[in-house]
Amino acid sequence: MMTKVKICGITNLADALAACEAGADALGFVLAPEARKRNRYIDADAAAAIIARLPVLVTTVAVVVNEPLERLRELLTVFDRLQLHGDESADICSTLGRRAFKAFRAGPGLTQDTVAAWPGEACLLDAWSEESHGGTGARCDWRFAAEAAKQKKLILAGGLSPENVEEAILRVRPFAVDASSSLEASPGKKNHERIRLFIYNTRKASLA
Repeated sequence: MMTKVKICGITNLADALAACEAGADALGFVLAPEARKRNRYIDADAAAAIIARLPVLVTTVAVVVNEPLERLRELLTVFDRLQLHGDESADICSTLGRRAFKAFRAGPGLTQDTVAAWPGEACLLDAWSEESHGGTGARCDWRFAAEAAKQKKLILAGGLSPENVEEAILRVRPFAVDASSSLEASPGKKNHERIRLFIYNTRKASLA
């Protein structure tokens, strides 16, 4: 199975188009205000303007933290999918259906039973941090992730880079991989060559 690629933290059209041209399957737009401190925040209107210029087969994902259900439904008129990266309940996931998936942080209190029982066929697994809901660049627990990948279509995030994504895929066998900070030239701006290398190495590992 070819591992899918999501490039997250998109803030401008040039980076979005570069990711698409390199073969990204999905783009992530971080609507959580806490992303401002890393210069990765984008509002829904600015994201919509970028999305209007994208190839039709690229999936767009709004990364959100603890938004009310009404707002989440509004966002689904702009984005293809919602990545619920806060403390959203299982009920919200059930209500939104397959167009939303939960992001878990592999750390204290998270068990394989929780991942397996959560509504939805897919989930994202990121690294644990006390300081942020995501985007820290810290590496996820690959051993935990490999077990979770047996339960769900797992999107592996947390510290992935062009240098380690092959090893991550071979060890975890995720449905998809997700990278952001390791692909930046500066906060909020992507290095297009690193995007291309990340996707190339992902495809190479998928064929191994």
